[in-house]
Amino acid sequence: MLETSLRLPHSGVVLANRIAKAAMSEVLGDALGAPSERLIRLYERWGKSGAGLLISGHVLVDRRARAEVGNVVIEDDRDLPMLRRWATAAQAGGAQMWLQLNHAGRQSPRRLSREPVAPSAVAMKGFAGAFAKPRALTELEIEDIIQRFARAAAVAQRAGFAGVEIHAAHGYLISQFLSARTNLRDDAWGGDPVRRARFLLEVVRAVRAAVGPAFPIGVKLNSADFQRGGFTIEQAMDVARALDGAGIDLLEVSGGNYESPAMAGSGDTMRASSREREAYFLTYAKQIRTVTSVPILLTGGMRTRATMEDALASGAVDVIGLARPMTYAPELPRQLLDGTVDAAPAVSIRSRIRAIDDALQVMWFLAQIHLLGDGREPDLRLGKWKALWRGLRASVFASKRAATQISAGAAPADIVEVEMKMTSGVK
Repeated sequence: MLETSLRLPHSGVVLANRIAKAAMSEVLGDALGAPSERLIRLYERWGKSGAGLLISGHVLVDRRARAEVGNVVIEDDRDLPMLRRWATAAQAGGAQMWLQLNHAGRQSPRRLSREPVAPSAVAMKGFAGAFAKPRALTELEIEDIIQRFARAAAVAQRAGFAGVEIHAAHGYLISQFLSARTNLRDDAWGGDPVRRARFLLEVVRAVRAAVGPAFPIGVKLNSADFQRGGFTIEQAMDVARALDGAGIDLLEVSGGNYESPAMAGSGDTMRASSREREAYFLTYAKQIRTVTSVPILLTGGMRTRATMEDALASGAVDVIGLARPMTYAPELPRQLLDGTVDAAPAVSIRSRIRAIDDALQVMWFLAQIHLLGDGREPDLRLGKWKALWRGLRASVFASKRAATQISAGAAPADIVEVEMKMTSGVK
């Protein structure tokens, strides 16, 4: 089933097969938020992978609300020539390339955002003060952010990208609106699940109005936050039901946030059997399937063709997302499709110090991304400590470089500080 095509329901666009390169934060934008030559080379390589769909790492719609140094930002068409080059390079091999659009909200670190914004003034827990307490958004600011998503989508369309994915997961701004832990409002944007979902639905409506009916729109949604009092699978099902009538083409199921990184396979999100343990969110995708007819993209932990085929055969999943394996096995989709391999190469990036394993994994996979961006081959023999050192050194360099180019009030962040709770940049 991996090799079968899929017609998207609203736009009518056809994906060539059922494999997608899922979003990972590449941190390869320049200091001002434009795509770089390294980013273009990276996607030129992934464009030849055989995947039917490529989804970018998150592209921010407001440079005041970035998640990392190196995020691409789209606020207007100032970088349209480089965006066009990015889209052309990624799609030259026949894949469709979608931009993932995002606003970090309170998950914008202190040294990038001195006053982050969020639905409510609820501070991040932990992280040694890396994130400032956010300020609650005003109604006018909420409306402005909705239009920022729409403008960014319109620019993506003009640049030649084939679609967009709206990031409503992993604790970023839209996810913050959806969760009762982070949305304490009692107005039109909060107070009950229906009003908490309004922001996402308004973003989808604005984006659709900006790009027209034939341009694919996807949404990445948490199945749950995995936090007490947070977004639940029942609420996710209600949101999925609402999105079913909102004209979207693809629903990606994920879970977790910076405080509870289930998207990395942490915590108690996996079932007992080995195959469902491999597919972190399959159980939740099956529940969401009962309330929506929108095609579902499932990302998280899948490494074998058998697991991928089983997920598709279950009827709960329509597209398989691959993230981390694409960093060290960039031809994996083609190899799975032609039967050359039955699984991604096994890698283990672990230490005896559990507290830093997340950082080690982040830096190892990010190092592979940057090798591809340099036009080189992945290095499976790269040591975890060497990768960590490279990442630390690169983050210091990026911070110093950005500090000379970014205007006052937008100081750079340490990549490590932000990335530690990510899925090696899986967005």
